[in-house]
Amino acid sequence: MAAAHKGSISMGLVLIPIGMYKATTDNDIHFNQLDRESKARIKYKKYCSHCGKEVSSADIIKGYEYEKGKYVVMTDEELEKIKTKKDKTIHIVQFARMAEVNMIYYEKDYYAVPDTGAEKAYELLRQALLSQKKVAIAKTVMGTNEKLLVLYPTKEGIIVKTLFYHDEIAAMPKTVPKMKLDENELNMAKMLIENMTRPFAAEEYRDEYQARLRDAIMKKIQGQEIAVVDTAASSNVIDLMEALQKSLELSKKSDEGSRKRLTGTA
Repeated sequence: MAAAHKGSISMGLVLIPIGMYKATTDNDIHFNQLDRESKARIKYKKYCSHCGKEVSSADIIKGYEYEKGKYVVMTDEELEKIKTKKDKTIHIVQFARMAEVNMIYYEKDYYAVPDTGAEKAYELLRQALLSQKKVAIAKTVMGTNEKLLVLYPTKEGIIVKTLFYHDEIAAMPKTVPKMKLDENELNMAKMLIENMTRPFAAEEYRDEYQARLRDAIMKKIQGQEIAVVDTAASSNVIDLMEALQKSLELSKKSDEGSRKRLTGTA
């Protein structure tokens, strides 16, 4: 796997060369757009709006429109020239507790992998952060954007999380009113939460819809009809207390069933 970004973590005078590798993979099924009649692929061509000729990637340059119809051209070499030494490093600006970083700011995750010879300095940073339960807040330039980063220590290594800037976060579209709650309803909700609480194991979960989608595609390839999976009508919750009570009963039955499966009892 090729590194998505190369740089060096800068912590004071300590420099740790690393590669940043994508931490996730796309397993979704992707559809192509087809013409309804011919079933041929729909393709998009890049063409010059002035002369109408089709252009390749090699013929495309970057231009910024500073007035209507007027552009200033910026080459990759010029964009690289304006990067300072600080821009080319993952410069740690402070340390903080992970809980202090609001989850709404998270954008993407990368594995930080040390270059050969940088393993000891990398391990020093990882263990120091982990022992204090803290993260490093850093900045670097990736492409044409200065990114705000969190270096998050784990038992295996360091995860680099790119963040949105504060001015990129949209305001909540509507204020949610703080309703006065019935104490019995609140206690019932707490019981439901407690009854459904168990250690999180990511490997237990998978995209069930994608599995059904793959099955449906195979059935169509084999000339079979796609059957309706769920015909049950949805119902509106009218009595909150009754809904909580039923949910609690169902969660207890589910929990009992799980325990029986684990112990092997009937």
